[in-house]
Amino acid sequence: MTSEVQQWLTSFDKAISSQDVESAVSLFEPDGYWRDFVSFTWNLKTMEGRDQIRDMLSQTLSRVRASSWAIQEPPLASEDGVTETWITFETQLGRGWGYLRLRDGKAWTLLTTLQELKGYEERRGPHRERGTAHQVTRDRETWLDKRHAREQSLGRTEQPFCLVVGGGQGGIGLAARLRRLDIPAIVIDRHDQAGDAWRNRYKSLHLHDPVWYDHMPYLPFPDDWPVFPSKDKIADWLMHYTDIMELNYWPKTECLSASWDASDGRWNVTVNRDGNELVLHPIELVFALGVSGYPNTPEFDGSDVFRGEQHHSSEHVGGGAQAGKKAVVVGSNNSAHDICADLWEHGADVTMLQRSSTHISRSESLMELALGPLYSEEALEQGITTEKADMLFASWPYKLLPDVQRPAFEEMARRDHDFYAALEDAGFELDFGEDGSGLFLKYLRRGSGYYIDVGASQLIIDGKVKLVRGQVSHLTSDSVILEDGTELPADLIVYATGYGSMNAWLADLISPEVADRVGKCWGMGSETTRDPGPWEGELRNMWKPTNVEHLWIHGGNLHQSRHYSKYLALQLKARMEGLPTPVYGLEESHHSR
Repeated sequence: MTSEVQQWLTSFDKAISSQDVESAVSLFEPDGYWRDFVSFTWNLKTMEGRDQIRDMLSQTLSRVRASSWAIQEPPLASEDGVTETWITFETQLGRGWGYLRLRDGKAWTLLTTLQELKGYEERRGPHRERGTAHQVTRDRETWLDKRHAREQSLGRTEQPFCLVVGGGQGGIGLAARLRRLDIPAIVIDRHDQAGDAWRNRYKSLHLHDPVWYDHMPYLPFPDDWPVFPSKDKIADWLMHYTDIMELNYWPKTECLSASWDASDGRWNVTVNRDGNELVLHPIELVFALGVSGYPNTPEFDGSDVFRGEQHHSSEHVGGGAQAGKKAVVVGSNNSAHDICADLWEHGADVTMLQRSSTHISRSESLMELALGPLYSEEALEQGITTEKADMLFASWPYKLLPDVQRPAFEEMARRDHDFYAALEDAGFELDFGEDGSGLFLKYLRRGSGYYIDVGASQLIIDGKVKLVRGQVSHLTSDSVILEDGTELPADLIVYATGYGSMNAWLADLISPEVADRVGKCWGMGSETTRDPGPWEGELRNMWKPTNVEHLWIHGGNLHQSRHYSKYLALQLKARMEGLPTPVYGLEESHHSR
């Protein structure tokens, strides 16, 4: 195995070093894949097939000057004839890490990622600060003095190089990476403190993903934390994270508007900071507002005459005096199930209105079959760190991911057959994604109809939460009327109806023209419901250059925010230092919002 991989790497190194594009291309299968994060393309880009690989190399080889390709760990061979190995390499500007899969001596998949910039390494390990000079001086400036001075100057007498709008896990995780790279940055958050986006949700909320999947950058959760921490535990952790990581975090600060000043080469960003309006002038502007835009709150006929309470799931705090209330939850996604469970626990008479089919994964099965091989105690014991797990997941191009994921979800359907049969007997409409590939692809394709079951499904099976399928026609003063005439009495309506596209924020805060230039965010063009083509091969506009220079989109779940913040931070650092960053394969902006 080692000799096969070494022979391939030697040939590849020779071809790349001599800029022999055809020889390099010939080392891939005709339909092979090369996924690159920043190291060659200054982009997040997947090349599919030899023609695309040839085009990328033709445009990048002369400047990248990649070399020193080496095996990092002994290769592994699978029963299906695939040899896999970790690799390292260097470029003119940085150091890289990758993962290679060979079949019959040819590359089936190659992942290359930039890990650090030469001369601009993160301030950690051997590059950490000394902290003090061992000499006695008068009027010594302490660490606390310096920190307070920095807090007072940044955004006032000194402008940030980067402004991060959004102080959830994505925004503060990115800010931590920017700080390690000595990038002056401010992260603004409309909440009173970091973590409030979690703290203010319904009381029963816990992480649905296991804790190994959800670490923050640099600071993993303690190893005695529960597998599924509560939302308040996560909120406390995020609150303390901003302080421990020494972030320039501005709470109670809302972005009001932003515009690019071409003459000055900076953004003019107007913010309201705890009642005081001021203008910041960053060069790079990052929107880190999750994976969605504004809440989709439907305006049904009769909404204005309904006498009870109605609100979007994002506003549902749970608990309280729900006993005896007739509650209708419109939707059947994660939030809908959680809210139904919360309402039932507090004595409400609950009905879930399912409007479209929904994928359900039992939490235990999802952990064992889909996440466990990479994110679990067993994986850690096998040497699969969080960083390796993130890389292994990323090593699969999105075009191949359905085939990679499908066996786990097929086994889930087999193992949990009785559970799914009971749900269907209760009238629940199930799916496993349009191609049977399950939860993760549905999430990536902008699909919202999924639930990681942590107990609410049993309430539906047992009839404790009533289930009705259909579409809303209108509301009356005290009920929801469906298109087939069914009447659902209601004192409370919760709309678990999802969110709009995240670039709606861009339209309101910058301009509709800028939002149109950026185009759609999230989704890959998979030609599935809510994810129309053309095929992009990567998530649209996420963590990479957009068609509006100096404007970036960051977000995703905890896992994605952690992993991809690294590559976004490196792109920003290179620009701050004036390094050449020619972008290969910039996404076209022909997508409507």
